[in-house]
Amino acid sequence: MGQLTGNSAGISPVAEKSQEVTFLSTFMALLVTVHPAGRKKKPPRTSLICPAIRFIIIHFLAIITSLHTCNPEVHGQTGGTNTWEFLNLTSSARIASLGGKNVSLRDGDLNLVFHNPALLDSTMNNHLLLNYVNYFTDINFGYASYAYHHSKLGSFAAGIHYINYGKFTGADETGIITGDFTAAENSINLSWAMPVDTLLSIGATVKTINSSFEQYRSFGFALDAGINYFNPAQLFSVSLVMKNLGTQLTTWYPGGESESLPFELQLGITKQLAHAPFRFSLLYQHLQDFNLNQVKTSEREAAEEPSSFSAKAERLGNELLRHLVFGVEFIPVESLSLHAGYNNLRRHELKIDERASTVGFSWGFGLQINRFRIGLGRARYHLAGSSGHFSFSTNLSSFYSRQ
Repeated sequence: MGQLTGNSAGISPVAEKSQEVTFLSTFMALLVTVHPAGRKKKPPRTSLICPAIRFIIIHFLAIITSLHTCNPEVHGQTGGTNTWEFLNLTSSARIASLGGKNVSLRDGDLNLVFHNPALLDSTMNNHLLLNYVNYFTDINFGYASYAYHHSKLGSFAAGIHYINYGKFTGADETGIITGDFTAAENSINLSWAMPVDTLLSIGATVKTINSSFEQYRSFGFALDAGINYFNPAQLFSVSLVMKNLGTQLTTWYPGGESESLPFELQLGITKQLAHAPFRFSLLYQHLQDFNLNQVKTSEREAAEEPSSFSAKAERLGNELLRHLVFGVEFIPVESLSLHAGYNNLRRHELKIDERASTVGFSWGFGLQINRFRIGLGRARYHLAGSSGHFSFSTNLSSFYSRQ
């Protein structure tokens, strides 16, 4: 839920904007370099260790270096420090059951465009999807999208992402009831993607964001951008994605301080086995910030630093694992897929030490029935409850195409 207070991250607005601008310039340079006009054409390669892979890795390292150089004091605070956190909520049953985040799957599913616009392609032409999520208490959210492909201009998709926090009872400072009010947020997304060559594609999504909490309003925009390398011969895909680079155009109240958006950099890989019905995905989240420990900086400095090598290695390993999201799909037949996922950061932040249970785990399935694709997903956030995800999609062309 959007925060009505100022930015509590302890990061100066100048440093924060410098961080995002530096990244944006590096990312745009990446896109310009991969554009056909910016380099000589070469025949496609089918080897996994190809120039495209080396290219992505080199630019990924350059981006990480620039982010930490321009603002070395940034420390991990994954929640409560930004407005419009709803932008990170996935409504797709499939993605929710794979750990909540995936930027590298590529198989014609329009839901994937929400997480990485570079995955939008011609196979999604005239596809329609509707998602609904029964969240906690009376909170619900969803997403609807439609895709269109143009032979010269590329592929386009339009979608609306909404969240409804329900009805609240208002009262003044003396406790007198003033009536009921609602709280809701939404973003309208416009996506575009185009292949650079047979293996590489780029894409971007522009979001206009609107929030309404009782008498408080806020409006702004954000940009997602992605690059994807997909080798069908090797059943391998890798993506680099920038999410939620933007700003508030109007603050919650006149003269209020503009708050930061949940900016994030993600790297993902997907590999399908050639002779077994399994597909594995691994995502590294929050690339721009290695330390996701929620302990405050002052407390971390006061804490005793590990002295032994094994203790330091354990601490480093724990911090690394918080970035990882694991997903696996079992596809026994083309019309059925079973999904399972694990989000270690979610488990680390929301579990109860005395009883961790299945917090951080998720599961679901997808089923093709005639012209319709139906998906159900379940994600365990806390012992207090889980989220239920429902997805429905279809290819509208199948209703009027000639048999």
